[in-house]
Amino acid sequence: MKNKEKQGRKKKSALITGITGQDGSYLAEYLLGLGYEVWGLVRRTSLDPHMRIMHMTLPRHIKLVHGNLRDEATLRDALQQSKPDEIYNLAAQSDVGISFKCPDETMEINYYGLGRLVYQAMKVNPKVRIYQASTSEMFGRTKPPQSETSPFQPVSPYGDAKLRAHEDYVKGYRENHNLFICSGFLFNHESPRRGEHFVTRKITISLAKVKLGLQKSFSLGNLEAKRDWGFAGDYVKAMHKMLQQKKPDDYVIATGESHTVREFVNAAAKAIDMPLTWSGKGLKEVAKTKDGRTVLTISEEFYRPNEVHHLLGDSRKAQEKLEWTVETTFNELAVMMAKADYERLKKLKDAGLL
Repeated sequence: MKNKEKQGRKKKSALITGITGQDGSYLAEYLLGLGYEVWGLVRRTSLDPHMRIMHMTLPRHIKLVHGNLRDEATLRDALQQSKPDEIYNLAAQSDVGISFKCPDETMEINYYGLGRLVYQAMKVNPKVRIYQASTSEMFGRTKPPQSETSPFQPVSPYGDAKLRAHEDYVKGYRENHNLFICSGFLFNHESPRRGEHFVTRKITISLAKVKLGLQKSFSLGNLEAKRDWGFAGDYVKAMHKMLQQKKPDDYVIATGESHTVREFVNAAAKAIDMPLTWSGKGLKEVAKTKDGRTVLTISEEFYRPNEVHHLLGDSRKAQEKLEWTVETTFNELAVMMAKADYERLKKLKDAGLL
C-alpha cells in the first residue's frame, strides 16, 4: 500500500532563476537529491552558460527553459511549462562594484525583474512558494551584528535595488496578496564555483597563478574590509528550509564570524604552501613570499566608491526556527577554494593549455 501511495505522489517541482550561477548550481544539486523535478531559467548568451550545471544537464536531470527577468513573456512561458510548487529567484545583476557603473541595469533586473516574476507566478499558481535572494548589502552602514530587526542602510545601487524589491514585492505581496514569499538575507557565501570577478576567487586564482609561475603579482583594494564568509553549499539548504515552513518569513543566513580580506589572502596562500609576509602601510603595503618576491600590491582602483566596512550576521533565528546550521568553517572554505583553483590551473598548465 505504501509503495502505491509513493508511486502516485507527484514530485515537487521547483523553478530556479539564475540556475547557471554559483547558488543555482548548488541548489539544483540539493533539490535533485531530495527528489524534486528541477527546472532552470536560462538567459541566452553568446557564451556557454552551462559550465556549473553541465554534469546535471547531460543526463537530463534538469529541464532548462529560456527566458530572463527583463522579458515578462518568457517568464510567463517558463512558469506555464514548469508549473512550479516552489520558485527560487537567484537571478540578478549580483556584482556590487558593477552596480555603481550600471545602476539602471541593476534596478531593472534586481527590482523590476522580481516584480514581473511575482506577478506572473501568481497568475499561474496563487499558492506557489517563492524564495527571494535578498542580501547583506541591504544593511550597508548598519553597525554589526546585523539581524532581521536591524535597519537597512544600503550604500550601493545593488543594495538599494534589493531593498526596494524586498519592501515592494516580498513584504508587499505577502501582506496584501497573501503570497507565500520569503527573503533570505544571505551574507557573503563563496565556493570554487564563485564568479571569477568576485574578490575571493580573484585571490585564489591569482595566488595559484603566482605559485605556478603564470603571473608575477596581483593587486587588491581594501584589505581591512570585514565580511561574514560562508560556504554556498551550506546556504542553499537554508533557502529550501524557508519554503517548507507553515508561514512565510525572512531570515538572516550567516556564520556569525567576520574576517578581513587580508585574513582570506593569508588562509588561501597557506593552503597552497605559499605563506606571505606583509610590510608597508596604506597604498604602499605589499605581501611577499619567503624568498622575498612581491606578489600582492594595493591599488586605489579596487576601492569601492562607497565601502561597506563590516558585515557580521546574526543567524540565530534561522538556527532556531529552520534548524539550519553552519557546516563549513572560514578556514575550510579558504582551503577548499585555494586548492580547487590551484589543482585546476596546474592540470591546464601540465596539459600545455596555459
